[in-house]
Amino acid sequence: MNSDFPRILTLLRKEKGISQKEAASHLGISQALLSHYEKGIRECGLDFLVRCGDFYGVSVDYLLGRSPERSGGKITVEDIPEPDAAGKENAFSGSVLPVLNKKLIANSLNILFDLLSRTGNDKLVTEVSSFLMLSVYRMFRVVYAINPKNQSGMFTIPETLAKNYAAAVMQISEANATQVASEQPAAEWDKLYISTETLAKEYPLFSTSLLNLISNSEKFIGAGCNIK
Repeated sequence: MNSDFPRILTLLRKEKGISQKEAASHLGISQALLSHYEKGIRECGLDFLVRCGDFYGVSVDYLLGRSPERSGGKITVEDIPEPDAAGKENAFSGSVLPVLNKKLIANSLNILFDLLSRTGNDKLVTEVSSFLMLSVYRMFRVVYAINPKNQSGMFTIPETLAKNYAAAVMQISEANATQVASEQPAAEWDKLYISTETLAKEYPLFSTSLLNLISNSEKFIGAGCNIK
């Protein structure tokens, strides 16, 4: 059995809000045995995996950490909803600030990834994407940790390590992206010529968002570093 199973098994029970004794009763085993499974002391059989999947409504692949999707499916481009898709996930209550900042970031990313697509360079796309995903991951963990009731079992890397590890990998991704760019002849990057004029012409809906994001970011940098 892999190391993900004990963590996920414990997380699912805590999410359901039941004790080990209650879970063990539903799963047809003793509390002591369930405790051993959750601690990774003992390995379970396939029949127990199936019972767990049925009880918690997840797939065996999810229980084993082979898929982040509870159904066990592998996500495809077609499965991912558009950022502006309708639904309660896209509705914000209260302050207008989350909506404003989300639009600035999302519109700016539209430009960034369109420019990346022009390069046809998968390595560059991978490194830029890694950097951006990690930045979202780091901030999500900050927000997630605000409520002490949230279960740490969602993550495999402890909070004490995740921040610094993620920051290090972000620096590596940035360095790799810079290296990839330097390996190509300058003429190869002519398609990436950018100015405020070309931005306004090619991205009439999004350019203002990107320029505002740049302005806001440099204000943050200036304030943080005492740059005048």
